[in-house]
Amino acid sequence: MHNLEPFYNWRHIYTSEEDQNSPFYGRVYSEFEFTHTVYNYYIHPQWDDFGSRTLYLKVLLADYEEKYAIIELMGEWNDAVENDIMELKREVLEKFMYEGINKFILIAENVLNFHSSDSEYYQELFEETSEENGWVVSLNMPEQSQYDFRKAHLDRYVELIELDNWRTYKPFHLFKKIDAEQKARLT
Repeated sequence: MHNLEPFYNWRHIYTSEEDQNSPFYGRVYSEFEFTHTVYNYYIHPQWDDFGSRTLYLKVLLADYEEKYAIIELMGEWNDAVENDIMELKREVLEKFMYEGINKFILIAENVLNFHSSDSEYYQELFEETSEENGWVVSLNMPEQSQYDFRKAHLDRYVELIELDNWRTYKPFHLFKKIDAEQKARLT
């Protein structure tokens, strides 16, 4: 797991540690010091800790003009024990929402497991983003995690989308594709 890095091909466009509006502004990363773990396996030091012991993330892009953020997730999404959705919402998403962002693409292909609890934070996030015509999508969540996500009926609040070649898009084009799909779905 220590070899699994966040997607880095957009770093010439955006880095969260240089964005004054990002919750990760000013962070300094080591390429050699591995401190965080998932399932007792060390993970790459470029992943950001936001308060969960099992789920980490990397903000790949935040566009304040177009009002969207692309965030890659890695680890175990555990609402039952860790209340990860609350931590994610309070410590990351709300900070961006305060700056006007209301559309979130959560790249979840590295979410190894999902454990649900109640849906209150999902419903709250859905209501807050949709007030401003926003949305939250989860991109490429693994099949077993999707199963548990759907079983808890959380796909009412977070749309599950499959797009195998998302890395070939430029961030704006990826956003526009997903935004068009969301607009078509919601109308």
